[in-house]
Amino acid sequence: MKKYFAEFLGTFALLFCGSGAIIINEQTNGTISHVGVAMTFGLIVMAMIYSLGNISGAHLNPAVTIAFTLAKKFPLKEVIPYTISQMFGALTASFTLKYLFPSSQTLGATLPSGTVAQSFILELILTFILMLVIMNVATGSKEKGLFAGIAIGATVMLEAMFAGPICGASMNPVRSFAPAVASGQLQYFWIYLIAPVLGAALAIPVWQYLKTNETA
Repeated sequence: MKKYFAEFLGTFALLFCGSGAIIINEQTNGTISHVGVAMTFGLIVMAMIYSLGNISGAHLNPAVTIAFTLAKKFPLKEVIPYTISQMFGALTASFTLKYLFPSSQTLGATLPSGTVAQSFILELILTFILMLVIMNVATGSKEKGLFAGIAIGATVMLEAMFAGPICGASMNPVRSFAPAVASGQLQYFWIYLIAPVLGAALAIPVWQYLKTNETA
């Protein structure tokens, strides 16, 4: 149960700080700024990896959990409990933010500002890159390496920095699902469900190929 609680707690923190930064930025006329929002997401991911990585692996993301399973570095039987924990953590954060900021229309939901195809392809590629980084710095299914948090947090920050204005740079189904449910903005959720899972899954054979070449 400690693992599941850690995933709940970590995903709560991710949504509370990340989505919270978006909401507060909107309500204070850009005080935090887009760069500040991107930094918030990267820093909270880094903080949760260092806080919870040795307990649950700090996946905080069903796409990451599924990809670890495909890589045979995480047991299949744990996928559903992890995903449920992540989903409830995200939902709890989003409804807490809704209580704190009832005037927010989107509650930090990820919505395409360009075409659907743009956002889908961006989310797929962003999650592919993120998962490739995770696989190369993670120790098994647990990000315990000294620099894992910095590498993963910096990747999240980098991707949110340049792609956020177009697709929201979610890379995480529950990060998009929770604010979409809380705000009623569910029309584009399918993008942020399919593209991140597909992108993370595609990173695994590439990582396996590169790893095989490295040790050959």
